[in-house]
Amino acid sequence: MPGRSLPEWLDYIEHIHPKSVQLGLERVAKVRDALGRSSSAALLTVAGTNGKGSTCAMLEAILLAAGYRVGLYTSPHLLRYNERVRIDGVPLSDARLCAAFETVERARREITLTYFEFGTLAAWEIFAAEALDAVILEVGLGGRLDAVNAFDTDCALLTSVDLDHMDYLGDTRERIGHEKAGIFRGGKPAIVADPDPPRSVLDYAGAVGVDLWLIGRDFGYRKQGQQWMFWGRGVRRGGLAPPALRGERQLANASAALAALDALHARLPVGMQDIRNGLAQVQLPARFQVLPGRPTVVLDVAHNPQAAGVLAENLAGMGFYPETYGVFGMLRDKDIEGVCRALKARISAWFAADLSVPRGAGAQMLADALASAGAAGGVLCFSNPREAYAAARKRANENDRIVVFGSFHTVADVMQGIEAARIEIRGARQGS
Repeated sequence: MPGRSLPEWLDYIEHIHPKSVQLGLERVAKVRDALGRSSSAALLTVAGTNGKGSTCAMLEAILLAAGYRVGLYTSPHLLRYNERVRIDGVPLSDARLCAAFETVERARREITLTYFEFGTLAAWEIFAAEALDAVILEVGLGGRLDAVNAFDTDCALLTSVDLDHMDYLGDTRERIGHEKAGIFRGGKPAIVADPDPPRSVLDYAGAVGVDLWLIGRDFGYRKQGQQWMFWGRGVRRGGLAPPALRGERQLANASAALAALDALHARLPVGMQDIRNGLAQVQLPARFQVLPGRPTVVLDVAHNPQAAGVLAENLAGMGFYPETYGVFGMLRDKDIEGVCRALKARISAWFAADLSVPRGAGAQMLADALASAGAAGGVLCFSNPREAYAAARKRANENDRIVVFGSFHTVADVMQGIEAARIEIRGARQGS
């Protein structure tokens, strides 16, 4: 066991459980108890179909700007597993992660854990060993039976409820809402940023007796020209610059973060300047990320119809481009046709890619979904996202736009290709 490298540990934890997902808290709770770790940090748990990652990033940025020590656990990662576990904004080292995996391995004995459960417990082991003021945990899937929910939250945030992961969570917003509301705790604040939450969310909140904060009723935002105003319970903060994360939906995510911090004000007070600095400095790759240079390249991990609809709105707000080329690859258990429908009016030609992961869809499956969705423009098929992106770059003029979307796997593959090309160019310059 000792001496394993991080890639070896990740390969190991991927294979010790026969399933990639097995919802339920019993096994995680047993290993959590065996670890025997507790933390005095304020715990914030974030669930939602879309917007979780952005909201976590804004909470972290504001709390760091206020001088607090902060742990953040998110998933999935784009390029390196280390992105999932951060302390004070810095991803953990391989050595620290390996040591935590070793501790979890000893504690679990014969209990089988999934990849996500093992990683969640390792993150908790790391956070609990530090003197942190706040820990932010992003739910992996659903909420009620997700490994993150083995830890009692001090403030729950629910960003949005829409159709995704229906094999596990149910095929209606009501069922999915009930699963996501499972992170709520009696007597604790629950921040809901979905403007039209399912009745199941409200019923669950009432049944467990939470302090419910609803967007539009207890908090919200108003645009003020190029700025915006947050309003909450007895508080107004005007003249705020938009968050550094692009897109109008980020104002709802920022509002949820500010409402949560107001709800926890007695434990984690933050000032107006902390909020300004945090929102100005927040970073999150591949959430409507626009790369420098021409043609314009947009990276977005949108992989369900709601997220694709937000991406379509954001693309519409960017101004005029003669052509927009869509580079995409998706997992086959996603609503591929729904994503295509949401974006078909914004994309003039499609570069569909196979995804070589177990749940990956083939490019032909994407092409068929585009035809069913009534998407115009030609469709070209490629064996991976990197090749699709290279072909789009070759086709695009400098005034055109390329949009890479559909999955974390798609965006990660293209980002790795861009980084490899950069390193090659740098090496060539140094060699000459």
